[in-house]
Amino acid sequence: MHKFTLKDRSIRRKWQSLLFALTSLCLFLWLPEIRDISVSNLIGSYSANAQFFRPQDAGSKVYERLPDFPLENQYIKAETGEVDTDNTLADRLIRYHLYVKNRPPNYRFDWKLTMADYLGAHDYLEESVYPGNNTLQENPIDGDRAVIENLTRTQRDALIEVLVSIFNPNRPSPDKPVPEVLPAPTTNPNLRRGPLQAEPGDAQLLKP
Repeated sequence: MHKFTLKDRSIRRKWQSLLFALTSLCLFLWLPEIRDISVSNLIGSYSANAQFFRPQDAGSKVYERLPDFPLENQYIKAETGEVDTDNTLADRLIRYHLYVKNRPPNYRFDWKLTMADYLGAHDYLEESVYPGNNTLQENPIDGDRAVIENLTRTQRDALIEVLVSIFNPNRPSPDKPVPEVLPAPTTNPNLRRGPLQAEPGDAQLLKP
């Protein structure tokens, strides 16, 4: 049976040192690339979710796509007494949806619920928690509700579509509805138009 000698142990330690050096060298060479990949992933993740933390950015995008949508930014700041032009209806609508009702911004159904709130058909808007109540001299809730109520159904649907596309840019555009086509009536060769003609033997069918 072979016994390890001092020479064998010395060779083993040299191999261990060599492997450690090679491993350290590889980590040193690859570390910058790993660090860059990690940073890129973090930046990409932040960019994808940044809009959820800055709803005012999403509000401005609404006006880029719907320039005729009312701004309703004439309200005055409670602290400074100046007009808060950045506090728009789109901004308050988004903040109400995200932070007051805690609804996800990626789905049409949830935005329809928010529209229903403004129309008084789902949850009623509460003045104490409505965006702008604590920062503006006048609570904009009544004016905002009146604007949404005056929109046509087509305008509200367009607004919802824009909001969903802003928060979910990778969402495919909805297909155009396929017009319903009624099936053509089937023709039964045994059916005849006009009054039926009596056939020989039909009287037998009337007997009890």
